[in-house]
Amino acid sequence: MKNKIYKSLFLGISTTIIATTSYALISPIVTTSSSSIPLTLPGISYQNKLVSDGVMYKTLNGSFTLPTASTSAGPRERVLSHTVKKGESISTIFSKFNLSSADLHKIIHTGDQGKDFSAIMPKKELSAIVDSKGKLQELIYKKNNIDSLVATRNQGEFTIELVSKLIDTSIAKAEATIESSLFLDGTRAGLPAKYILKLAEIFGWDIDFAQDIRPNDQLTVVYEKLYAEGVEFGTGDILSAKFTNQGHTHTAVRFKHKDGSIKYYTPDGNSMRKTFLRSPVDFARISSHFNLKRKHPVLNRIRAHKGVDYAAKTGTPIKTTGDGKIIFRGRKGGYGRVVIVQHANKYTTLYAHLSKYKKGQHVGSIVEQGQTVGYVGQSGLATGPHLHYEFRINGQHKNPLKIKLAHTEPIKPSLLTQFKAQTKYYVDQLGPSLLARNDH
Repeated sequence: MKNKIYKSLFLGISTTIIATTSYALISPIVTTSSSSIPLTLPGISYQNKLVSDGVMYKTLNGSFTLPTASTSAGPRERVLSHTVKKGESISTIFSKFNLSSADLHKIIHTGDQGKDFSAIMPKKELSAIVDSKGKLQELIYKKNNIDSLVATRNQGEFTIELVSKLIDTSIAKAEATIESSLFLDGTRAGLPAKYILKLAEIFGWDIDFAQDIRPNDQLTVVYEKLYAEGVEFGTGDILSAKFTNQGHTHTAVRFKHKDGSIKYYTPDGNSMRKTFLRSPVDFARISSHFNLKRKHPVLNRIRAHKGVDYAAKTGTPIKTTGDGKIIFRGRKGGYGRVVIVQHANKYTTLYAHLSKYKKGQHVGSIVEQGQTVGYVGQSGLATGPHLHYEFRINGQHKNPLKIKLAHTEPIKPSLLTQFKAQTKYYVDQLGPSLLARNDH
């Protein structure tokens, strides 16, 4: 489904790719070792996680060895392993293993984490270590490839800890010139789909990825790759990125605040986030532009088109383009079902021809930028499913595609020195781009 969205979304562009995920592209390469504490990259804090089954693991309370059948059971202990089947509960598995229901009751009622044992999922691994009399000593629930929940007997009661394998992190770089599509060329450059979605989010205030992409646009991304036991298992963050669109270069860098929040800024500290999103519908095609002399397709007479129409399938989510409050929600003549949002004092946005509204909202509801307010439809005077979007300043209609969007809050002056020290390394890795011809 995602592939179909991307193909339709970024149509008309494909390419030459000069890219690799080889670590040699960035110097220095920072890769952690499972036998030591990970190196800390600028602005990134990594949890000390553990290594592999049967070897040393670390938790908040200390270190211990996570049991496996081959390494952990003592001479008088045995390991009972089971893959959870659909419809099975923890109690039926305990019964199958002839384990004590009283022990199960103690485990499930040991803190908040104990409840996780009663919510085991199909296809997950569950192991029990029992002594020579069949008495449970440890219960291990492998939640995913990284995290395991371990209940350990301690003088008749149980303690529960969540343990995780040590995550090794390295940095990679990919570059591409777009010729066929951002999705295809990005994936050929080694970027997972998650990163391409993230790029659309980071640059979404400046670039409409459904309308603005052109042949020879250029992309450079510096990003994290995550490993456990030497095997790549997932993705981290985009650390910095540069996108040259129609000759204009946009650069973003990741910054982690003290409260743990991660945001993206320009290298000089302006927020990538703007007061309004460029588009209220992801990856939709513009079917009709702002035009004060347009002939109405249903009425067949000249009637000003004071907004932009986005053609999309019925049911496609519609996002409010800015923070605000819903001031109208209902039917409005030829507009059909409509939502109007008030932003600050002088801005309003209108979303028309909806098939339905977002549940739980009403007039007076506070909505945040990017929050769904309704779904594409063709209520009112409409020849097909689409969103009609209007942008008004002091009641006057403006072309949403030509409004200059203001930055939201920049880096505080007191944090600027720290910001530049933390982000300089990642900005430097961007280039000059190997492919760029129009950077400025």
